Amino acid sequence: MATVSQSRWALPVITLAVWTLAAGSMTYWGLKLVSGGNLVAAPPAPAAAPAVDPLIVARVLGARAQAAAPQASLASRFALQGVVAGSPGGGAALIAVDGKPARPFRVGSSVEEGLILQSATARQATLAATRDGPALVRLEMPQLNK
Repeated sequence: MATVSQSRWALPVITLAVWTLAAGSMTYWGLKLVSGGNLVAAPPAPAAAPAVDPLIVARVLGARAQAAAPQASLASRFALQGVVAGSPGGGAALIAVDGKPARPFRVGSSVEEGLILQSATARQATLAATRDGPALVRLEMPQLNK
């Protein structure tokens, strides 16, 4: 008789399980349709990449520190080729900039952006940011070979 009682309860238990799954599925899909069923979960925001110091990476990979390239001084960019000294506040100078051919500049004229010829004497020219400002560069005529 044990087999008859087991089979008598098996069918109702399986039926209850199927109906429970069906009700759960209907509830899930019903809520999905009511809430705007085509909502898609947004992909997660990418995490910010950590800052990488290229010098540290190079050191880790075996690079050796190099000596910094020497910076050219402002005076080394200019070569005084000739001077015409005039009255105080006057005159002109023949100046080569960055190895280019020399050009004449009058006192007060712009040699390059941010630098003007401030004064010209017998063997010297002075460059400054403004006409009355401090001298930034003093150029000397090359020594004559005797």
